[in-house]
Amino acid sequence: MHGGVMPNLVLSTTFRQPEPGKPLRFDYSRSGNPTRESLEACLAALERATFGFAFASGCAAATTVLATLAPGAHVVCGDDVYGGTYRLFARVMAPFGVQTSFVDATDPSAFAAAFTPQTRLAWLESPSNPLLKLADISALAGVAHARGVPLLVDNTFASPMLQQPLELGADIVLHSATKYLNGHSDVVGGALLLRDPALAERLKFLQNAMGAIPSPFDCYLLLRGLKTLPVRMRQHCESAAELARRLLEHPAVERVHYPGLPQHPQYELGRRQMRGPGGMLSLVLRGGEPAARRFLQALHWFALAESLGGVESLAEHPALMTHASIPRAVRESIGIGDGLVRLSVGLEHVEDLWRDLLGGLAAAEHEAAGKGAAAGTEAAAEKGLS
Repeated sequence: MHGGVMPNLVLSTTFRQPEPGKPLRFDYSRSGNPTRESLEACLAALERATFGFAFASGCAAATTVLATLAPGAHVVCGDDVYGGTYRLFARVMAPFGVQTSFVDATDPSAFAAAFTPQTRLAWLESPSNPLLKLADISALAGVAHARGVPLLVDNTFASPMLQQPLELGADIVLHSATKYLNGHSDVVGGALLLRDPALAERLKFLQNAMGAIPSPFDCYLLLRGLKTLPVRMRQHCESAAELARRLLEHPAVERVHYPGLPQHPQYELGRRQMRGPGGMLSLVLRGGEPAARRFLQALHWFALAESLGGVESLAEHPALMTHASIPRAVRESIGIGDGLVRLSVGLEHVEDLWRDLLGGLAAAEHEAAGKGAAAGTEAAAEKGLS
């Protein structure tokens, strides 16, 4: 015992064995590492899971789950999900014979109607990315379990501080650990948390066989980030709620998507199944894509960048950035239009963030007014020529 208050960082790729084929505990770091084991145990405890598996990214975690499916399998997935998740289903898994139906996860009856005899997995995000929709996890778990199908919940936006899907009936929790779990925008990682021993054994085999594991140093940094997760989430929620309330009243804003607003369609559901509304929000700007571009380019405190959940505030345009891999018609059918902007509210002072947003909104209004004036001049000219 060395008495260190921080977990050991064990960088060794291999471990001495007293006898051939009989390691003391670890043999090779792809199969297991002391630092990764500490992270996996910590993540499992946070989600009240029995088993935890860490991966090199959230997409790696998702791919490993999908590797449990055979050709011909069918997945029911919420229609509002991260663009990389949509791409994984539509362009990676489909050629291997795994088909996916994307449905409105806020409607349990529509979700249930999408199941087929070939359905082997149900998948949803709550809150969803980027429209902040909430799904009734308990209800959808009942739908899936009645058909003998496990339910996976991507809990990235909420984090285990605000929501624990396993306690609500989910079978697997997925995280992009890059986001709130790490919280400092300096590690890419993913995680799967669950309670089922048979599925855990399968995932453990695939984690080792496929090899998409995080480095020991990444695990060490994630453990560091987890130490401040509760206090960070409290501030994220407080600031995001205040900004959402103010944005709702601004004339340049057509709509605000935030579960903490009473106007949100699933506001009461959020109060029941979450301990806070989170630090993510999205807004629709009047004036469409031109206004959204001007808004984003005028920001200073909010960095124009992909990702989320860090201590610094970020802003992005889903249709052009995180969800660009989704065909336009599909995006627009679920509400991801060209005027939609997604904000990750960081830990800066809320008044500084609000002043920054006001500057962006002024730029958006100027753009919209200019377009309107130009359209009026053009219409007048056409009338004069007719």
